[in-house]
Amino acid sequence: MITRLAALLIALSAPVARAEPEAVSRYGDDAAARSLLVRGTTDIALFDQLLDRFAARFPDTRITYEQWGSNDLYAVTAAECETGGPAADAVISSAVDLQVKLVNDGCARSHRSPLTAALPDTLNWRDELFGITREPAVLVYKRDMVPANEAPRSRFDLIDLLRPEDSRYAGRVATYDIEQSGLGYLFAFLDSQQATTFGSLIEAFDRAGAVATCCSAEIIDGVVSGRYLIAYNVLGSYALARAAEVPDLVVVAPEDYTLVLARAALIPRGARDPESAGQFVDFMLGEDGRRAMAAERLIIDFTDPDPDTGSFYYPSGNQSAFRQIPLSPVLLVGLDRQKRALFLERWRETFTRY
Repeated sequence: MITRLAALLIALSAPVARAEPEAVSRYGDDAAARSLLVRGTTDIALFDQLLDRFAARFPDTRITYEQWGSNDLYAVTAAECETGGPAADAVISSAVDLQVKLVNDGCARSHRSPLTAALPDTLNWRDELFGITREPAVLVYKRDMVPANEAPRSRFDLIDLLRPEDSRYAGRVATYDIEQSGLGYLFAFLDSQQATTFGSLIEAFDRAGAVATCCSAEIIDGVVSGRYLIAYNVLGSYALARAAEVPDLVVVAPEDYTLVLARAALIPRGARDPESAGQFVDFMLGEDGRRAMAAERLIIDFTDPDPDTGSFYYPSGNQSAFRQIPLSPVLLVGLDRQKRALFLERWRETFTRY
């Protein structure tokens, strides 16, 4: 009998014939001479301004943007690479370890420009993978649901909240289901490597019946509605966007350390219009593209992270607390089949009570 773990591993490595995007949006003139297909994990609403600006800058190019889940996006991109047929022109994912794997497997084209050359080594791997955003992994809660004397500022604080057997946070702390979310898996695996608190955190999640569920937006909505009291390891871009709408929502970049994600863009080997794809990569890295993404909080400046949102707590005096996730082969460690199976088994055993 194939176990759930084995089935997941097979699904990640096998071509996906029936996978479909979650949503599709189009930009520019339908009669434009060139056509660009971009696939990404970023919600369309967050990329809407970026894509509108690109279409205005390059009126001879029409853009189709497909929004995908990270695991399905990896699977369909890997399948197109394996068959050697036509592929999307650009692929952008928050599951950057899966992007590194695609590059490592020879599924990406090289692209060089002054803008890519200006990237730090952590955000440019082999001139084939480029970091385009700056987003922290954060904690989220509501002021009216979590008293000030219990408000967590670190993983140590969160563990303390979950420690009592009668903790009122039992069953009301949520994080990613890492079997369904490539980004969730990445964050959790990096936690296991970086945090001395990881063992205690997992035990606390188990003891208090933490909830594993889908997607930053869904988890944050659960906090807003009161279903959950605290969200752990969700993306700051989504959290800050909601905090601008919900004054009581508080976003915390943990002071013990904060993982910082750069969504990674690549041009597939089978891209139909690699020249336009290169223009799109450069646009994202240029001033107009960065301004559009900063407006959606996809790029956060920790010296002035969000002047419109006064509910963002971050270790401003300790820049070493921010740990950039590098685009490098080091991320492949978590994708090793045996390591992944063992890690998933440990993680799933934690989330069994609720």
